[in-house]
Amino acid sequence: MMGLADDGGLLLPESIPQLDRTTLSSWQDLPYQELALRIISLFATDIPAADLKSLIDRSYSTFTHREITPVVRQDGLYILELFHGPTLAFKDVALQLLGNLFEYLLEERGERMNIVGATSGDTGSAAIYGVRGKEKINIFIMHPHGKTSPVQERQMTTVLDPNVHNIAVRGTFDDCQNIVKILFNDLAFKEEYALGAVNSINWARVLAQVVYYFYAYFRVTASCGEEIYFSVPTGNFGDIFAGYVAKRMGLPIRRLLLATNENNILTRFINQGDYSLGEVVQTVSPSMDIQVASNFERYLYYLFGGDSARVRDAFASLARNGRIDVSRAELATVQAEFASRSVNQEETIATISSFHAQTGYILDPHTAVGVQAARELVTDGTPTVCLATAHPAKFAEAVVRAIGQEPPRPAALQGIEALPTRCELLDADRETIKELIRKKAR
Repeated sequence: MMGLADDGGLLLPESIPQLDRTTLSSWQDLPYQELALRIISLFATDIPAADLKSLIDRSYSTFTHREITPVVRQDGLYILELFHGPTLAFKDVALQLLGNLFEYLLEERGERMNIVGATSGDTGSAAIYGVRGKEKINIFIMHPHGKTSPVQERQMTTVLDPNVHNIAVRGTFDDCQNIVKILFNDLAFKEEYALGAVNSINWARVLAQVVYYFYAYFRVTASCGEEIYFSVPTGNFGDIFAGYVAKRMGLPIRRLLLATNENNILTRFINQGDYSLGEVVQTVSPSMDIQVASNFERYLYYLFGGDSARVRDAFASLARNGRIDVSRAELATVQAEFASRSVNQEETIATISSFHAQTGYILDPHTAVGVQAARELVTDGTPTVCLATAHPAKFAEAVVRAIGQEPPRPAALQGIEALPTRCELLDADRETIKELIRKKAR
């Protein structure tokens, strides 16, 4: 419920359950909702099983595909389609559930919550759709003004429920994310206004995403001992960290392939051990236009052998010197678990074009980054799952550049440009944002 811990760090479970091959085999044919119940209940031991089942079933009833996250094979790769939820992005898989979990716990406790979040594109609309109309929850979502796709912006600003507040910030996603962390570190403000988080700093959101790694694995492999790759387009390290948790639980993942665009701090870290800040570059894959990867500190905790003090020192160094350093031995550990490739905009457009020419399948630009990374990094014939993180219709301009035609529009997006909108345009200033929250909080 608290999202960010009171000391400013991120929350993790005390331990990660270990699964043997017998357990994995018994889960192989489970439908998505039942698999989610098995995995989440290993962690959510404070919620009765019947209640948790009801929450999961209700959350995924909003998806348009009966498999929730189906897997399709195209051009020798497996595409894990994570865009069948209400806002056509992978964030729905977690945020539909998180909204219902919040409502359940607030009702149980007789409390209210003001959610404060930042988005580089998809989290905002998915979070809004997860909690819109819920009477015990207010939501304040910041996005970088003019730096999301037009459809992403419309998906947020056309939701007019009284508990929804959109804020366009004059700045970058990192500016928005930094304000969120500052607000959560102001403990008096956090407590007075009962702040909650929906960004991937919220552990429950990461946990919900762990499920689809297991689901995809079971759809791709014939036996539960076979190793596979997952290729994950990422900027904030949240989605790929969910895969890392799945691997630690015992899912036979040979390696996680981390795909970035020109905002390649994570690729530089994995390939050279260089985690140093740069300038944010605006690209055709805007949800990845991030330099400071929030979930990275969760991974560092495990890389540093559970040494929280060293994690704190590392982030103090980042604030002071603009970089984090690791040893050669630690870098070798990183490279045994991850491989990485940075895919620029020209390559992204070319990948959408060539993949469509070969298969007729249309990739969104984020998924194309993951597909191109997989094409280059996997040379041994191991089955590879590429996470399709958004529907191509959310990024029609990039698709038109690549294939000369617009992708088909799902019903959820038809006529969205004609809908009325509501949004506040504000400077990237914490006091300005705090004043708005004070004024609008219910």
